[in-house]
Amino acid sequence: MVSAAAAGTWVLGDSEVNRIGFGAMRLTGSAAFHEGTPRDRSQAIDVLRRAVSLGINHIDTAAFYFSRMRSANELINSALAPYPDDLVIVTKVGPARDADGEWITPARPDQLRGQVEENLRQLGRDHLDVVNLRIMDQESITEHFGALAELRHAGLVRHLGIAGARPEHLAEAQEIAPVVCVQNRYGIDTPGGHAMLRACAAQGIAFVPFFSIAGQGREAGAVRAEHDQVRAVARAHGVSPAQVRLAWTLQQGSHVLAIPGTGNPEHLVDNVAAGALRLTPEERRLLDSIGRPHTGTGTSNPTAGTLRG
Repeated sequence: MVSAAAAGTWVLGDSEVNRIGFGAMRLTGSAAFHEGTPRDRSQAIDVLRRAVSLGINHIDTAAFYFSRMRSANELINSALAPYPDDLVIVTKVGPARDADGEWITPARPDQLRGQVEENLRQLGRDHLDVVNLRIMDQESITEHFGALAELRHAGLVRHLGIAGARPEHLAEAQEIAPVVCVQNRYGIDTPGGHAMLRACAAQGIAFVPFFSIAGQGREAGAVRAEHDQVRAVARAHGVSPAQVRLAWTLQQGSHVLAIPGTGNPEHLVDNVAAGALRLTPEERRLLDSIGRPHTGTGTSNPTAGTLRG
């Protein structure tokens, strides 16, 4: 069985992680977070433990990933604590939801400490490995990122990142504290945002895309008809379209970390196996033709764009 190590590694902050990670959002079992039927709790816990056994040592989560019956952070705590020494848990702050799951006004800078402490309580930790500031509508992030930098100085957070960001946000954040990762929506059929992946590559910052499999389906998952180009490459390799999408994502640069999420044990194994799939230059050019102009290089095709996650 393929291990997550097949995808190669990257140093995230000061920890070496395998480039195939795991996104915890879908463990709550709801496309809209607070609607629908929650996943079976025991299966969710089994998936998390299986992920670690397959070599995944980078998990992405957030306190606002919850449904009426499930909390991603609580599931992670129940499944994996005491945590393996090499496990890096990345969370994010900024958005806020009420007890009914409805989105409310994003946190003010002075409220971010409370959100960090909420993640600490739920995960059962005394510090957070990496905290991303999820940028909402603010043009400037100086006050919000500055507040997180203070928490880093206080020892509650080890490393900082940003999510839903534009290149100017990255430059602004770097003036305040080191940024170890940028988490943005990115995938084969997500147009625009090429500058962010290039900026991260140039500065040695991890670029962590999400919705790489779901594409336009976003929180609802892979609900759209698959592109002919993706299906053709999948047939050639005898793999699933999802694996092709993940392989393409990883091959955009050695600094790209994938965090596909699933509550299905079989899908988890397939996602990890995608780290061993190598696409030919011709296949990459074919996939590059989806939703974006061809650069002629067959290499980096950076994308950011707006996101939710």
